[in-house]
Amino acid sequence: MTISVQQDDFDLGFEVTTLTKNNIDIGAVVTFVGLVRDKTGGTLISMELEHYPGMTEQALAEIEQAATKRWSLNASRVIHRYGNLKTGEQIMMVATASPHRKDAFEAAEYLMDYLKTDAPFWKKEHFKDGADWVDSKAIDDAAKDRWTS
Repeated sequence: MTISVQQDDFDLGFEVTTLTKNNIDIGAVVTFVGLVRDKTGGTLISMELEHYPGMTEQALAEIEQAATKRWSLNASRVIHRYGNLKTGEQIMMVATASPHRKDAFEAAEYLMDYLKTDAPFWKKEHFKDGADWVDSKAIDDAAKDRWTS
């Protein structure tokens, strides 16, 4: 179970190979990669992500630990980038490995939902004609809330 907060891009294939190496008990690996998406039809140039070092890593570790307590996971990997990322670039990844696919899928969804709402990152979208901070969304909170019932 490992987390990284980094500026550098990552290689999904390398991360999955590293996650599963020498572990023959794994029957399923689920991965998710988030990308900088332009919802504006071509005006978004980049997204800037800021965080507080130390606090962010601790929060991500707590989210990951909660997932490993809830599901049977052999391994997991969370990477979240910060800095100025252009449209189409990778922002984050979640990978979960388990003996069975159900645990791997559910743990990955849980991690993504909590990362979207509870990871302490501040995002600013840079457009051709200005910039705006990204507000939290009720739909993300609702997705996270399904795990509390």
